Amino acid sequence: MKKTAFTLTVLAALALGTASAQTTIKIASLSPLSGGQSDLGSQIRNGAQLAVNEYKAAFKKLGFDLVLVPYDDQADPATGTSAANKIAADRQILAVVGTLNSGVAIPASAVLVKSRVAMVSPANTANNVTDRGLSNMNRIVARDDAQGPAGANFIAGDLKAKKVYVLNDKTAYGEGLAKAVEQALKAQNVQVVANEGTEEKSDFSTIISKIRLQRPDAIYFGGIYNQVGVFIKQLREAGIATPVVGGDGLDSSELPVIVGKANANNIYFTTVAAPMSALPAARVFAMKYKNTYRDDMQGFGAFGYDAAKVVVQGVLNAVRANGNKLPSRAQVESAIRKGSYTGLLSGNVSFNSVGDRKEASLYVMNVSGGVIRLKTITRVRLARP
Repeated sequence: MKKTAFTLTVLAALALGTASAQTTIKIASLSPLSGGQSDLGSQIRNGAQLAVNEYKAAFKKLGFDLVLVPYDDQADPATGTSAANKIAADRQILAVVGTLNSGVAIPASAVLVKSRVAMVSPANTANNVTDRGLSNMNRIVARDDAQGPAGANFIAGDLKAKKVYVLNDKTAYGEGLAKAVEQALKAQNVQVVANEGTEEKSDFSTIISKIRLQRPDAIYFGGIYNQVGVFIKQLREAGIATPVVGGDGLDSSELPVIVGKANANNIYFTTVAAPMSALPAARVFAMKYKNTYRDDMQGFGAFGYDAAKVVVQGVLNAVRANGNKLPSRAQVESAIRKGSYTGLLSGNVSFNSVGDRKEASLYVMNVSGGVIRLKTITRVRLARP
């Protein structure tokens, strides 16, 4: 009798193990979890985890175990491509939340499209992310060709600048944003005295000397907070108080820390990730985030959450359309692109034919006295159907 009971227990355990392997659905997140941009990348992962937690019960009722698997791309295209290959090889992963960096998204999505693994980005703005027309690549934020003109309009309109020095970090993101800003400024008869690329991270003295000679009314830097923050710190220490404007790569609470409170003034940036003050629905979520991670939610935490909700709801739609059975990656890819998503922190989401959000918002933020505050909001619509 004991032997029979033992045998049945073993068989039951084996059956449960097999069932678990068959019914587990994984969602991957792909963002920098180490290195200089880990502050933003961790926000994306954490937001995605909270969304997955909310949907676990709904999937459980259908016989599925929903889990998030985070991957670290280190904000590096080669590392991100390697991670994409690992994601493609794990057949339980049906979709990806990510990436932070456009320069990582472009090669990673090219790898994943071969396996029909859908991506929903909470942050990528480079035009070429979606202009390639890949069936798996989607984003819930505005593009550079919307963000660039918004930054240029602020420089020309609010700052009244007539002469602008443009910098970029030589990445797909930074170069694309700087190019869009330059074009929009020139269209408004604002003089662009330079559009210079730099990979410098620690000594900006040569560039600052050029800026001192040119005496621009404003400086635009298409780059990320960990590089731009050092530049602004050295610029201010050199006695130059010229307004510095950037894109959503500056959207981090670490920016004023790097610059230093005394120097963190006259800084502006456009961002695709809304501050909590612009998202009334995010207040409860922000408290949940704080209680879970002992850290304040930032814009990319909210957009990581929204991107993950789009992914998970898309997977759920594919499950239901497949008779409540495990869907294929291709079915998930199609369901995500065709879906309409409500109840998100950033408003309703639907995608056009190439995976761009049909309507999005841009937020202009001001850093003064080391504090980041919302200045204005701009709505943008995409012309492509």
